[in-house]
Amino acid sequence: MTNSKIPFKGIIISVQPRIRLIRSFDERSHNYLGYSLFIRGWIDGTEREFSVGIGKAAQQKHQFCVGDEITGECLPVADERLEPVEFYKVSKLKKTGHIDNPNTSPPWETIPPDLEVYRERGHRRLAARTYDSKCTTCIWGCRMPVEIIIDHWNSGKRKYRFETFCYGPLSCKVYKAGLVRKVPGRNGMVYEEEDWMDEEATGHREMDE
Repeated sequence: MTNSKIPFKGIIISVQPRIRLIRSFDERSHNYLGYSLFIRGWIDGTEREFSVGIGKAAQQKHQFCVGDEITGECLPVADERLEPVEFYKVSKLKKTGHIDNPNTSPPWETIPPDLEVYRERGHRRLAARTYDSKCTTCIWGCRMPVEIIIDHWNSGKRKYRFETFCYGPLSCKVYKAGLVRKVPGRNGMVYEEEDWMDEEATGHREMDE
């Protein structure tokens, strides 16, 4: 990984929470890292779509949303298994303009709420195919890197994958849960995360919240 920061510029096509999920059989916890910006533009002299991770403070300052034009500098992530983005450690971040009008219905493309709001709302599992086809620009969608601790007695025994989740209104018509998630454990054991987990995590909300 280079230590020289890479310049970028472009138009934001999605802003979502940047959250890492840690699983250990039937237990799970979250690391709230900040926000993921998905951008269509130029990075290191190449025109393409790319993703950049920023912290909570940067989002609070700039209030980024879909359609914002931005510039900055960044570094490639150190471990792609632990991040939902390609680049992070952003500096010289600026909002230079805005084009487009964000959706206020699914997919919601307004300014995302504080990370504490996501924590309080709780999430439901979201089918990867539904996320890819309908939810990549929605502020309530989230693609999380997942670190699975297989055996607490052997800290080096871990697995990594990505899972998709929805923090949006329970009444959203495009939502599909997908298959039950399975978590590997010691000695070939497997935990199945059944529907009651999602119901418990989001049961405090009304249908349209």
